Amino acid sequence: MNPIIVFTVIIGYFAVLLLISHFTSRNADANSFFTGNKQSPWFVVAFGMIGASLSGITFISVPGEVGNTNFFYFQLVLGYLLGYLFIITVLLPLYYKLNVVSIYSYLGQRFGVHAHKTGSMFFLISQSIGASLRLFVVSGVLQLAFFDHYNVPYFLTVIITILLIWVYTHKAGIKTIVWTDTFQTLVMLLSVVVSIFIITNKMDLSFGNMVTQVVDHPYSTIFNWDWTYEKNFYKQLATGAFVAIAMTGLDQNEMQKNLTCRNLKDAQKNMFWFSISLVLTNLLFLSLGVLLYMYVENMVINLPLEPSGAYLNTDKLFPQLALNEFGAVAGIIFLLGVTAAAFSSADSALTSLTTAYYTDFVQKINKTEKQKIKIRQQINIAFSVILVAIIMLFRLLNNDSVINTVFTIAGYTYGPLIGLYSFGLFTKLSLKDKWVPLICVSAPVLSYLLNVYSLVWFGFNFGFSILLINGLITFLGLWIIQRR
Repeated sequence: MNPIIVFTVIIGYFAVLLLISHFTSRNADANSFFTGNKQSPWFVVAFGMIGASLSGITFISVPGEVGNTNFFYFQLVLGYLLGYLFIITVLLPLYYKLNVVSIYSYLGQRFGVHAHKTGSMFFLISQSIGASLRLFVVSGVLQLAFFDHYNVPYFLTVIITILLIWVYTHKAGIKTIVWTDTFQTLVMLLSVVVSIFIITNKMDLSFGNMVTQVVDHPYSTIFNWDWTYEKNFYKQLATGAFVAIAMTGLDQNEMQKNLTCRNLKDAQKNMFWFSISLVLTNLLFLSLGVLLYMYVENMVINLPLEPSGAYLNTDKLFPQLALNEFGAVAGIIFLLGVTAAAFSSADSALTSLTTAYYTDFVQKINKTEKQKIKIRQQINIAFSVILVAIIMLFRLLNNDSVINTVFTIAGYTYGPLIGLYSFGLFTKLSLKDKWVPLICVSAPVLSYLLNVYSLVWFGFNFGFSILLINGLITFLGLWIIQRR
């Protein structure tokens, strides 16, 4: 693909983001960065959250993973609906009642300062890693499509990628992101639809034939009833519910957007329509995955396999085909889609990390308003540097589908948050607050050991369900340290 075309597309794309930033950051004050002055229309937030929730990982990893695990990922997505229902009926009313900026303030009010800071710290760790993995995906594509042509080192590509985010978000923060996410979600969805159209034409299929062949393809199997398999339906459904609660309802990144709505009723409408749209969008991505493998079969393209027979590094499937097989238009469409998907989640992550650290660890320091803004900007830059470091580390270690890596990490980092919030919401007990950090650190360690030996001890793998086990261990640990 012509690198000049790639460069032109990227420049044009970010020109639009900068234009949106220009208009949204006018008259921005100190509260704009954190709350958007609570003036965001609910339907704009709902649409923008689709792109932020999916990210570049979904755009690349989910279609590729279809070759190894069929449509089993959709079982997890169905579980999301149960989790979103809990968010709508329990968590959003709680956050609006407390009028919080950082959602982890609830833990401080419920248990004490140690619980507050522990919850926030687990979010900071998880979000830093998750955002880095999302940026790892898009920076890899940019490297392949443009920077490799000019022998630009990958390290510099990563710095440029994060610098672009910083430029359009550092002033107005979440106020800008609500609107840039809307634009980026639109670009991402259009790119998926156009990609499906291009692949269908390449294989000379009508729309009706395409739908029939996707539905009848073996990879379109949705349900797995084998209890010993980590992607069993019941495991995936339960895990999906808790993943939605943890990675949306207990996630400052996602909830910060909800809290920019004018009132609770608008926030609940936002979550309802977002949840329906997200299920349909994931189904679209999975269908795209089947079409990619159908194309590989028709064109007799040999993909590398692992000794077990599974496809190796499925994250490369969509990028390689889009950039090298489907033509220039498809390459441009793919590049726009993956850029939009990755940046719509990564830009808000940088803002939410800054918000959580500033609100939970710095805000009470006695400083002038000007000094506080300077500290906030310093925190924003510091997290940008941290993201660069994590991306480079993951480049050295990566040997798995990124979507699997994200959910695995989430299982260990969000488990303590599940335990803390469950204990706070469903019991009236108080805690010996100083022991909370020890319990929350011990739970992921015990969960990891249990997961390593689960096949030997129980005859099955927990998989993503380790999130539930981690949360349960945390809950039991908190029960032990209750204040009697």
